[in-house]
Amino acid sequence: MAMQNVPTRTAAPYRERLGPSMWFLVSAALCGPMAALVFVPLDTTVALVVGALVGVAVVALLVSGSPVITVRDGELRAGRAHIPVEFLDAGSWVSGDDAQYARSAGLHPRAWHLIRGGIDAVAMFAVTDPDDPTPYWVISSRTPDRLVAAVRRAQS
Repeated sequence: MAMQNVPTRTAAPYRERLGPSMWFLVSAALCGPMAALVFVPLDTTVALVVGALVGVAVVALLVSGSPVITVRDGELRAGRAHIPVEFLDAGSWVSGDDAQYARSAGLHPRAWHLIRGGIDAVAMFAVTDPDDPTPYWVISSRTPDRLVAAVRRAQS
């Protein structure tokens, strides 16, 4: 009996969705009452239904459209970009004023970045591939220490 090559799914050692902050979601949900006000002159029931649908739709779009960071199968994926971890250094992370500097004045013009407002810390990985013009990656993360550790685990 021949063994079939059955692909096995391995759990991602790291996965993070860079969703919007709670205050941003609450602010976005206010689109519902604003939309409802437009329909109040027609019918109150229609206005309530439209307001609820608009509020839920805006929040759902914001959450589902948020970028995801994963480290899986020897690859770091941040949003739509990906790079094999063998072409990255061990990485580091900063928060506070150092992270603010890394996201603004300290950001190299050719660096690849996935930066989200409301997320204080960033993880940074230098690109070691000599053929890649990108000097390093800067990625916003709520748990940058876990992201850096996951990349180090994937490299070993």
